Amino acid sequence: MTAIKKTSTIQENKQYALDLCPVTYVMEKIGGYWKPIILYHLSTSTKRYSELKRAIPAITEKVLIQHLKQLEADGLIIRESKPVVPPHVIYRLSTSGKGLLPVINAMAKWAIKEREGVFA
Repeated sequence: MTAIKKTSTIQENKQYALDLCPVTYVMEKIGGYWKPIILYHLSTSTKRYSELKRAIPAITEKVLIQHLKQLEADGLIIRESKPVVPPHVIYRLSTSGKGLLPVINAMAKWAIKEREGVFA
């Protein structure tokens, strides 16, 4: 993977958009296909990695691991590792992640209505 040059025009423009536009900020945190789905599944309870993998069977292990690390780095989820054999790791929403639940739930409600043709 290539290093990102922090002083590039693209990075300056991206930072400008992040600072000015709250939607851009949110999309930077939860953008992409899988992150909202992971957050949705963590909204009900803490989950182990294997439970998340079973709940989202279409996601690859590599992508799930990457997104869990990104969500943890962004402070949206908390990873707890228990020092036992075999390793026992659980994931749960942080306070910041819980703050996104109204957004995630609104997305789910919109999808249900859209599928039913309510907006047609």
